[in-house]
Amino acid sequence: MLPESFRAWFARRGWQAHAHQLAMLRAAKAGRSALLIAPTGGGKTLAGFLPSLVELADGGYDGLHTLYVSPLKALAVDIHRNLEVPVAEMVLPIRIETRTGDTPQSKRLRQRSKPPQMLLTTPESLALLLSYSDAPEIFAGLKCVVLDELHAMAGTKRGDLLALGLARLSRLAPGCRRVGLSATVAHRDPLLAYLSAEGRADAGDADLVSGGEAAKPEVKILLPRGRMPWSGHMAVFALPEVYEAVKAAKTAIVFVNTRAQAEIVFQELWRLNDDNLPIGLHHGSLAVEQRRKVEAAMARGALRAVVATSSLDLGIDWAAVDLVVQVGAPKGVSRLLQRIGRANHRLDTPSRALLVPANRFEVLECKAALDGIRAMELDGDPPRPGGLDVLAQHIVGTACAGPFQADALYAEVRRAAPYAGLDRQTFDDVLEFCATGGYALRSYDRYRRLIGDSKGGWRLSHPSHLRRYRMNVGTIVEAVTLKVRLNRGPVLGEVEEYFVMGLEPGDTFLFAGRLLRFDGLRETIVQASPATGDAPKIPAYAGG
Repeated sequence: MLPESFRAWFARRGWQAHAHQLAMLRAAKAGRSALLIAPTGGGKTLAGFLPSLVELADGGYDGLHTLYVSPLKALAVDIHRNLEVPVAEMVLPIRIETRTGDTPQSKRLRQRSKPPQMLLTTPESLALLLSYSDAPEIFAGLKCVVLDELHAMAGTKRGDLLALGLARLSRLAPGCRRVGLSATVAHRDPLLAYLSAEGRADAGDADLVSGGEAAKPEVKILLPRGRMPWSGHMAVFALPEVYEAVKAAKTAIVFVNTRAQAEIVFQELWRLNDDNLPIGLHHGSLAVEQRRKVEAAMARGALRAVVATSSLDLGIDWAAVDLVVQVGAPKGVSRLLQRIGRANHRLDTPSRALLVPANRFEVLECKAALDGIRAMELDGDPPRPGGLDVLAQHIVGTACAGPFQADALYAEVRRAAPYAGLDRQTFDDVLEFCATGGYALRSYDRYRRLIGDSKGGWRLSHPSHLRRYRMNVGTIVEAVTLKVRLNRGPVLGEVEEYFVMGLEPGDTFLFAGRLLRFDGLRETIVQASPATGDAPKIPAYAGG
């Protein structure tokens, strides 16, 4: 099943291919799509990419062969780093690149004219690529789409956008197979539907592959030695015990639930850090350079701990991590299992985690989460039908790529799992809304995005709609943000505008793990400098 060069590589590393990895090879050889459900540390990512690596090993393939879609930019970067290892060690003629909102414009342009054999991206960047007129040329030779952490996207608006993109890819590259990867799945059939070219779990064109079970995680609740408050959610009172746990571990990830909490927890751990342990901070509002620096340091094993939000929830593979600390209630069994899986990223070694309730009521939540883990009762509702707002966005994106026929687009949309039950009248109503703005907005020219003809064809009414679509693509709702610059030096990241409006020159605030003084606002840049003192303000974010 495995070529000799791959068998030799496995042997040099002291590995033996898992049964589910070989099953994924067989499915790919038969041209079948497949959903792999395997525990953390079971070689799930390698199983998803192994058929593509084998197919590309002989060289000579020009153009995009495999598209990987991740819910997190950090995960795409981590997968890129991990894939470079077998490619380099086996000297495979494969070019692998990432494409996210952090990718420079020059690189994005080059990827369209000369795409790599493997491109790692996000749902939003995929939607952007599909909106270009040269999308048929970019994706014409596509053979495989790998959807990582599929359970995290199914049933969300991002998942709806992804499903519509997959339906479009099936038209541009009819022979393309789909691979879904997931470790925690409460509802399997909806995920199989995502992988079906017909958008239905019972279509019979997607296989289910199981990777067995992992060692049971070791999870404990960390209660403080002193008094626990009745309210509050920062858990600062418990951080001395958290610091002691970090000291006793090789490497720890301290998960929190919001970016404001990340700043406070990091600052307090740093204050307690008499041992000068290298501790990092990671959340989505930090500058990309700082996030990549922390990710690279963790991959090298150079940090003892990192305080993180959901920006590091999924799939990140750092072998040195042997402890996960969840500060605050975990807000769900499935989410907690995802986070716990970052520790001891191996199939035969139990993940080790501590739950740190922030108040007395959260003790009950933590106990309920422990009961759910022991019973392996995953929470979460089945995915709902696709959102019509996402469909409207997709229709405009389709028009950005070129004129389309309504009948053909309706048939295509019905092959996206969340829209398999969409009736024609509803589709036509959404199409009409895109064309006129609906009864409330039809008087405004800017909302008349499409023009139709007598034969059922549609096109953009003005090029300005193309620019507006590409500047606003996606379903992640974000408030207006302003960049924070340290003196005349680097940009540290972004805070939301409403927070800055409440600052006066001289006020102090915590950001990027630093205590900063607000010096003023210059155009759209927050000017800040290092500060000292107590009672700084903490930026809060609409998204948590």
